Amino acid sequence: MDKLPKVALPAIFAVILIIILLSKSAVTIGSGQAGVLYKTFGGGVVTDEPPLGEGFHVVAPWNKVFIYEVRQQEVLEQMNVLSSNGLDIKLEASAWFEPIRSDLGKLHQEKGEAYVQRVLLPTIRSAARSVVGRYTPEQLYSSKRDAIQQEIFDETQKIVSGQYIQLNEILVRDVTLPPTIKDAIERKLKQEQESLEYEFRLVTAKKEAEKVTIEAQGKADANRILSASLNDQILKDKGIDATLKLSQSANTKVVIVGGSDGLPLILGNN
Repeated sequence: MDKLPKVALPAIFAVILIIILLSKSAVTIGSGQAGVLYKTFGGGVVTDEPPLGEGFHVVAPWNKVFIYEVRQQEVLEQMNVLSSNGLDIKLEASAWFEPIRSDLGKLHQEKGEAYVQRVLLPTIRSAARSVVGRYTPEQLYSSKRDAIQQEIFDETQKIVSGQYIQLNEILVRDVTLPPTIKDAIERKLKQEQESLEYEFRLVTAKKEAEKVTIEAQGKADANRILSASLNDQILKDKGIDATLKLSQSANTKVVIVGGSDGLPLILGNN
């Protein structure tokens, strides 16, 4: 009985030590995440091996695991940029991105966990200022939104492609102009639409007038040709043909031959 406490105490300490070691060694990586292993006595960040995948892992208690989100993420950035004529424009853009899983160790070693703030956001701001500076406020407000968005993506992609970041998309969500400039642009666009509508009406009216003129000219030409082809003899022959057809009908009539124009007269029974 006297020896029991002496045996139990070390055992308790051993159990506690094992529990501490297990808690330091056990690492659980969640869904959509990956882990970068840091070996304290083995060269630091592991870059020549794939990162730790999802699930439960046991590592040496003196090593560390840095967990990264490897799913597609979105970052929103609001910035002030200058147009080609020096006007201050407020631009709101977001980026869809994800770290390249196979290069996660290099990303951690060279950029760190704050790589979004250190690399991605400054690149987006720089690209946006460069691109927007080529356009006027009117182009930003209306026709060039898609082109600007694509150009910002292309310029950002050139820089981050070598920074272990995969850029999927850049979205220009909002462009805010000074109120006076916005009102002036809207008035100009409205006037342009009204002008286009007026020109359309003029073209339609001109085509309608041309149509009426062509139809009238066609009728005039037809009448002229018909008048030139008719003479007294042809009219008499047609009158005789019509008289014969009437005389052969079942209705009662009186035919008097020798009218003033040389054609027969047909009198009905009424």
